Amino acid sequence: MDDVRAFIDAAQAFFDAVASVAWAPLMLAILLHVVRLSLRVRGWQNILRAALPGSRVPYQVVFGSYVAGVGVNSILPARGGDVVKIYLAKHRLKDASYPALVSTLVVETLFDFVVASVLFVYALSLGLLPGVPDLPNGLAFDWSFVVEHPRLSLFLGCVLLGLVIALVTWASRRITEFREKLVRGFSILQDRRAYLRDVVSWQAASWVARGLCIYCFLLAFHIDAGFQTVIAVLVVQGISTVLPFTPGGAGTQQAVLVFALRGTASASAVLAFSVGMQLVTVAVNVVLGFAAIAIMLRTLHVHKQIFAARDDLATESAAAPSRSALPGRRASG
Repeated sequence: MDDVRAFIDAAQAFFDAVASVAWAPLMLAILLHVVRLSLRVRGWQNILRAALPGSRVPYQVVFGSYVAGVGVNSILPARGGDVVKIYLAKHRLKDASYPALVSTLVVETLFDFVVASVLFVYALSLGLLPGVPDLPNGLAFDWSFVVEHPRLSLFLGCVLLGLVIALVTWASRRITEFREKLVRGFSILQDRRAYLRDVVSWQAASWVARGLCIYCFLLAFHIDAGFQTVIAVLVVQGISTVLPFTPGGAGTQQAVLVFALRGTASASAVLAFSVGMQLVTVAVNVVLGFAAIAIMLRTLHVHKQIFAARDDLATESAAAPSRSALPGRRASG
């Protein structure tokens, strides 16, 4: 309940400060947010091209699938939008398979993990974030539980990792075709130069756009937009969604930003900025995402698409052993 209460308090502070928002930086921040998404889509498109050689991978299809997933993730916890993203791409891209598409999303996060880790260490070294002993104090459940119960969290993490390893081992032994499709999503990593040129370059540009977007949001809410302030917001945005118990990390971001931006602005100003930035980006994501769903599927029944994707993936996985057992049968993409 702490994360919900934090978000409600932040929303009240936001509505109290709406009248003083600088609209020009706010509009520029929205534009930069869309640019950031467009750059990320280009990187995923290149990953898909490497995974589906010989197949046409139109940018508009990849863009629609990507923003649809982002839009659903903005309102649903546990990254349910990724299922929608994969489902749309599967039904619009020739020779695409669910296992290959899932692995392309893993590839798409590799560079982000490196950048986020570097920024996190940098922020800790400057004291922009609370140290481990202070994390439970005043923060939301999704962080404080892990820090307050490190042994239990480590145990659960090891169990989860063991289950993943067991699942991969089982799949590699019993579902040869499934494994071959899964590996296809990592194809671009076989060419380091292509990965740097076609993926990392676009994702690096998206990080720059993201930083500029935050800078404009800070200006819009009259908060000192220094380099360290932007870095602190970048770090909080990243780590508040590692454990996505709330849509977009709502509540967690507000609680941590109050600490991260202490001394830069008052708590009420920080809360107004945090919830304002989150509400605006969620609104943009939802508009883009559900417009993409409506255009690509001619329906807005997202829950039906999630269930359909789950059923399709289960069917494809179950059918893989029987198909691979047929003599002379070639694996399809």
